[in-house]
Amino acid sequence: MKIRWTGQIGRMRTLPLHFMILPGLALVLIYCYGPMIGIAMAFERYIPTRGITGSEWIGLDNFRYLLDMPDSMDVLRNTIVISFMKIVVGLFVPIVVALLLNEVRKESFKRGIQTMIYLPHFLSWIILGGVLIDILSPTNGFVNDILGWFGIEPIYFLGSNNWFRVVLVTSDVWKEFGFNTIVYLAALTGINPSLYEAAIVDGANRWKQTFHVTLPGMLPIIVLLAVLSLGNVLNAGFDQVFNLYSPQVYETGDIIDTFVYRTGLVETQYGVATAAGLFKSVVSCIFVIAAYVMAYRFANYRIF
Repeated sequence: MKIRWTGQIGRMRTLPLHFMILPGLALVLIYCYGPMIGIAMAFERYIPTRGITGSEWIGLDNFRYLLDMPDSMDVLRNTIVISFMKIVVGLFVPIVVALLLNEVRKESFKRGIQTMIYLPHFLSWIILGGVLIDILSPTNGFVNDILGWFGIEPIYFLGSNNWFRVVLVTSDVWKEFGFNTIVYLAALTGINPSLYEAAIVDGANRWKQTFHVTLPGMLPIIVLLAVLSLGNVLNAGFDQVFNLYSPQVYETGDIIDTFVYRTGLVETQYGVATAAGLFKSVVSCIFVIAAYVMAYRFANYRIF
């Protein structure tokens, strides 16, 4: 009886903490689950004046129309290619930078570099998009001015299908690699220093210590981040692409999110746009579930 009374007292004490969840829960219900009513538009010939309940139900016709569109496969291919490029490069660069910073012995310099590479993470793509448009301009851009010193003709980076994906991946990695670098540096602090001492006794130089001690110690977090990144395989970055692309690079730069934006808000084909968004959400959900299953299997990571 005493144990039951103690448990009730403990629950009463934590009750205010549970009430603190209510505002966040309300926001999730209103802005995440409430709009799901609009999924019905994917199966209707939606007309705004009639609303969701008054529009004609057409089943899977919007999905068939979407698949028959000439550029739908190009959009899907661009999304997958750009996402995978960002995942691969975005995984490799922070590892290299973390290993290099780990070798720096002057703490003030090390912390200064960490701060500098982390700052772009807080800048929006509205700001960075304007900066990139200016420095990559073929007429007065800083990059083309440098290329001109070596006799190279100006390159229209943001208007060339050969260069647009390179710009997307490079700028995205530059913006985000500082955050992942800090994650890997935190993983490095968990490596037992005695392993390095044993490696030195065995005659291992810095390279061998890196390959035989440092990288194996980082491997669990590397596997975890790599697996979890698979959940973003259809998220190629709407904010970035929308602020940088133009009709000249639709062939290699148009992704599902920008396609949905143009189809729904510009061309007012609400049903088709909703069908495309629903397709992306379902596939992304499958990838997220698979990513967490793999994360539990290979990195022993669990949400619950």
